[in-house]
Amino acid sequence: MRTTLALAILALACFLTPLRAEAQLRTGAEQELVIGITQFPSTFHPMIDSMLAKSYILAMTRRSITIYDENWELECLLCTELPTLENGLAEIVDLGNGEQGIAVTVKLHPDATWGDGTPVTADDMVFTWEVGRHQESGVSSTEGFRRILDVEVIDPKTFVIHGDRVTFDYNNMSNLALLPAHLEREKFAVPSEYKTRTLYDTDTANPGLYFGPYKIADVVPGSHVVLEPNPTWYGDPPNLERIVVRVVENTAALEANLLSGAVDYIAGELGLSLDQALAFERRHGDRFDVVYKAGLIYEHIDLNLDNPILADVRVRRALLHGIDRAAISEQLFAGKQPVAHSNVSPLDWVATDDIPTYPYDPDRAVALLEEAGWRPGGGGVRVNQAGDKLQIELMTTAGNRVRELVEQVIQGQLREIGVDIRIRNEPARVFFGETVTRRKYTGMAMFAWISAPESVPLTTLKSDQVPTEANNWSGQNYTGYANPRMDELIEAIEVELDRKKRKELWAELQTIYATDLPALPLYFRANAYIVPKDLVGIVPTGHQYPTTNWVENWVRVVND
Repeated sequence: MRTTLALAILALACFLTPLRAEAQLRTGAEQELVIGITQFPSTFHPMIDSMLAKSYILAMTRRSITIYDENWELECLLCTELPTLENGLAEIVDLGNGEQGIAVTVKLHPDATWGDGTPVTADDMVFTWEVGRHQESGVSSTEGFRRILDVEVIDPKTFVIHGDRVTFDYNNMSNLALLPAHLEREKFAVPSEYKTRTLYDTDTANPGLYFGPYKIADVVPGSHVVLEPNPTWYGDPPNLERIVVRVVENTAALEANLLSGAVDYIAGELGLSLDQALAFERRHGDRFDVVYKAGLIYEHIDLNLDNPILADVRVRRALLHGIDRAAISEQLFAGKQPVAHSNVSPLDWVATDDIPTYPYDPDRAVALLEEAGWRPGGGGVRVNQAGDKLQIELMTTAGNRVRELVEQVIQGQLREIGVDIRIRNEPARVFFGETVTRRKYTGMAMFAWISAPESVPLTTLKSDQVPTEANNWSGQNYTGYANPRMDELIEAIEVELDRKKRKELWAELQTIYATDLPALPLYFRANAYIVPKDLVGIVPTGHQYPTTNWVENWVRVVND
């Protein structure tokens, strides 16, 4: 990918004006905030299903052990000091047979306490590990937990994680979401039933589930979530007295809610598309700050490789040649969201542009389909020798205007090469909670992966991460992709500490991805935050950890 494309999207990045010294804080009801987002979580359990709506809300109620900040630097949230080899809190150990592991000592914040007054302790980590590594627990990914050989409890606030290998990100524990052992252990008595018994979904407003600046006080499924300050929170007290996260799945309706005052702020993580935001800013820039942030957001189409049509790589390549992604980027996003050629953003230091690309080329697409045995048929739809039509179902999140527009463009363009695309969309909570997670989509599923810097695609591309009924739908390899060399590269990247050598491995990974095309890359997204003039403190990160991880810094002020 050309550097100019990366610079174009970088030019969108900007930040909110810092709180002026003379600004006065709003008080009482004026310190309430209604946030508008487009998706409702399929579950509130922090380790089951990967859905941004859930992560966005839970980030206000809990803290990960470590996190990448807005500068893409790793820092502690729940721990008191970031473990490193240099400070002695991380140590390489001999496992025998010539293999090495890692021992990482974690010291939890001494005042971290669940909302019911129970301290957050090392026992919670032990229980979280038990749930995470169990084959029948139903968590999104068990692989990371299985790599933990033991959790050694030193004292109630200190434990040592013994890992079975030394990885370049050995101290990144951003996805370690501690569970309250004193409440959830009983619900985990029958692991295969845990997904339906967890208190996160049967008693979501139980304060003992949360230890962040806020706790969930009320949930109306499909409508909204109410958050109130958590009295046991150990950090700086939050400024907002009440937060309501209101779900409006249709983006045009979400904008109308903002203008009517039913919503105060539209979250960039799950709000208006770039084209809507640009138009909104032209009309209402005097009332709202529109903040654009480029990031590691990969819009793509997952392909179900169990589908005989899509199992043929020639068809996959033909589909990509048949979609004019450059025109989509230019016409819908004014060229501000560059075409993706692999799963790695040009903003990430490991990105390479020396990979196969698939420019819009209908003639090449037709030639590939002919080579794959798809001949012209009745009604302009190609057929194979058995008379089967070249018909593929395309799904995405209903109500997302930009995705529905992109679907229609793709449908029309692929029709020109003889592919019949049938569109069938679902609400996000169904699409992510059931259809994608359980691989119920028959052909194509359009959505975005949001990643951290240099995020190894362990759960999405490794062959043992395909969700099945046997593993209780754990894993995120929704395409069913399997390539032995890809498996080797993923494992090799993880344990390569030399940055230069690691980048070379990353380049090969991106080449294989672009060659095999388990998914169709579309574009890299920029998010638009629609912020009222009196709300300050929001700092977009550009990666998978949302702004709500620092919600205690948000405040509404009286503008003068």
